Amino acid sequence: MQEILYLEIPTPHTSQVIQWLQQHWQPSHGEIKPSPEGVQWYAASTSQERSSLGASNLGDINIFLWSLQRTTYLKAFRYQAQPLPQESVLLVQLQRQLRITFPPQYPEPPSIDPQVSIFTALAPYYPETVKFFQKIPKGEADLNRVYWWEQRWREGVRNPQTPKQVLFADHAKSSSGDPESPSYDLVYLGGALGVIHAAVMARLGYKVLLVERLGFGRMNREWNISRDEFQSLIDLGLFTPSQFASVIAKEYLDGFNKFFDANNPPSLKSPILHTPKVLNICIDAEKLLNLCGEKLRAAGGEIWDETEFISANIAVDRATLSLTHLPTKTPKTVTTRLIVDAMGTASPIAWQLNGGRAFDSVCPTVGGVVSKGFDPEVWDLDYGDVLNSHGDISRGRQLIWELFPGADGEITIYLFHYHQVNATNPGSLLEMYEDFFTILPEYRRCDMEKLEWRKATFGYIPGHFSVGSRDRTVAFDRLIAIGDAASLQSPLVFTGFGSLVRNLGRLTHLLDTALKHDLLKAENLNQIRAYQSNTAVTWLFSKGMMVPTGASLPPQRINSMLNTFFGILADEPASIADTFIKDRTNWLTFNRLAIKAALRNPGLLIWIWQLAGFKDILRWLGSYVDFTVTAFIGWLLAGWVPQLFQKYQSWLESKFPALWLRCLAQTYAWKHGLGKNQKLKVTGEILKSPMKNSLPVDRPLVAPLPPQKTNN
Repeated sequence: MQEILYLEIPTPHTSQVIQWLQQHWQPSHGEIKPSPEGVQWYAASTSQERSSLGASNLGDINIFLWSLQRTTYLKAFRYQAQPLPQESVLLVQLQRQLRITFPPQYPEPPSIDPQVSIFTALAPYYPETVKFFQKIPKGEADLNRVYWWEQRWREGVRNPQTPKQVLFADHAKSSSGDPESPSYDLVYLGGALGVIHAAVMARLGYKVLLVERLGFGRMNREWNISRDEFQSLIDLGLFTPSQFASVIAKEYLDGFNKFFDANNPPSLKSPILHTPKVLNICIDAEKLLNLCGEKLRAAGGEIWDETEFISANIAVDRATLSLTHLPTKTPKTVTTRLIVDAMGTASPIAWQLNGGRAFDSVCPTVGGVVSKGFDPEVWDLDYGDVLNSHGDISRGRQLIWELFPGADGEITIYLFHYHQVNATNPGSLLEMYEDFFTILPEYRRCDMEKLEWRKATFGYIPGHFSVGSRDRTVAFDRLIAIGDAASLQSPLVFTGFGSLVRNLGRLTHLLDTALKHDLLKAENLNQIRAYQSNTAVTWLFSKGMMVPTGASLPPQRINSMLNTFFGILADEPASIADTFIKDRTNWLTFNRLAIKAALRNPGLLIWIWQLAGFKDILRWLGSYVDFTVTAFIGWLLAGWVPQLFQKYQSWLESKFPALWLRCLAQTYAWKHGLGKNQKLKVTGEILKSPMKNSLPVDRPLVAPLPPQKTNN
């Protein structure tokens, strides 16, 4: 029996497809008979002809369908060893008619009346989502947040050329401001990743305000990290080892990476990739945020939660922000030396700064934290599922699961997919949640009615296909973006939290230097970024995991690509996978793995070409050239030029502060930008700001902070 066709039909209504095949499909020749899960096709048109030809009563071609992942799959098998006459014509005709009858659908969330409950408004469209959000504590508020975030994302994707203007420049005069308005050195917009950086800067002596649209400390995401990555927060003095231990919800023994390969040829099947030191620390995110909030306040900082950013006016010496306190609808105004945008993909600032290309890709991510309800034999809580797929392409997406054990038997589960930003198909959190609550039992056996939910987890995690270090704007005069708003993390690994933590020492030192010398013009601030050329080059791999809107790929295609690459990592020493996923891959390792993948699966290059297209291949070549040149220059100069900078630091910094900032940024580009997590010594006098007393030190580039302040 030969498999001659495998299709995914993008509809969850499998019975409708079977009915269409049995009642409406008219093949160009031959005869069809219904079967329980599809049809049988006979080359001979009548029973008498079939009998005279000795044809099988089972049909010359058997077509059957099944449902998985809220979509429909079709396979056709031929009993004869040799192709039948006109077989290819028949299959092409069948595919064409199926595509016309069941085209891809990209549903729009309905417009809702603010006076109507979100549950009532969405129940006709997303019944499973509404049903289970009603079982989640604060589920109504969370579902409102999901809806708001999706609407904000869609608005940005569909109006990239004319984004909402929220930044206004007035460099002709100094800011007179409101003498009654409070004034700060730094105002952070966004309280998740923002509070981590804000706490560090406040402990350096800056006057800091954190503005958060939601109630501070409530997260709609969970965070996982490894011990060696979190060490940067300890090195900076923000956390002690005992405080780090206090925010660990769970540390598991091993993490698994495995992609569905039932429809892959033997050469493209892969073993489980074990990553015991990748994302193996589950952080209690809300505890970490509240601890950072305490440290921020203890250092003299302030937090205004339930306060929304409206706009900012940038003058020559100050930035003035307009805010609204949401519960009371009270307008507020503050002035600051520098604005830090940490609002993530919802940031209107990010859309304005980058015009028609704020983000190139995104991972719509949904999930939840389950308190109990899984049977003990379903999952061992000493292990995590880092990346897993249980099926092939589903309605234009390769769905991928993550599962991380948490405190007290909790399990955090995510479902996401890599997605190309597209105005017709922006990517939907609500559609993903309907998938999540429907197909979770397919992924891990469970009774959905017995699961107890603690919280929902969701968000849009962005990616930007950077050709070089200046390909994305992350700064304006007196404004800088960090985290997902900057979108400088790896477009393959997609982790704004991990990128911020890995680069926190770099960002802190550069920003401290800029503030100290009042280097707050866009040309200076644009050098303060978490860009890494070794991760920017990986965007072509992520491109290969995205189904272009409207395209029809062989359903197993993306799993084949993932199994190729992860199979190679499984063959390598554990340290290779560890460094790759943690953004530390060097030029030699990257090239060796790429060549090995091409040799193992020669079709990989053609597949990526088909998915990326000529234009994006050329763009990627630009990324690769930038990576290669940076690696070569780093190899040539990084061993001695930073020491030269250090030798003349005191003269350079006092006479040419802008040049000194550029030298520091370049030093980091040669080290951290190429995945080298080294601490470089910088000697000389480090001032906290022009208004602060100087602090003579001889400290590493990633340095411990001074003792925490106390409020008398």
